[in-house]
Amino acid sequence: MCRRTDGFFLYFAALNTWYMKATRPVTPTKAPATAPRKDVQLFGRENYRWMLIGLVILVIGFLLMAGGGSDNPNEFLVNEVYSPRRITVAPIVILLGIVVEIYALVRQPKNTTTAD
Repeated sequence: MCRRTDGFFLYFAALNTWYMKATRPVTPTKAPATAPRKDVQLFGRENYRWMLIGLVILVIGFLLMAGGGSDNPNEFLVNEVYSPRRITVAPIVILLGIVVEIYALVRQPKNTTTAD
């Protein structure tokens, strides 16, 4: 005669068996021996050139934006402070430098190594 508690007991017995297998301590295994890795550079030489070019463009943009001060602190020279060079050209040059930097970071280096 099958009682209602027999199924309940079998369910927990199976659950306990699964839990014991899942929580069993894992014995460490040795990693397979592999050939030594060559040093892999994240960026290639060309990427670093583009980064340097972008940095130079950024510096030029900030130099274009600098200035506009006068010798007399009581005098405000509107034409110098709000010149097109400072409010238009310099920010465009800075944005161009940022675009070049992003290109330098995203650009994939050319694979020049040959398979042995």
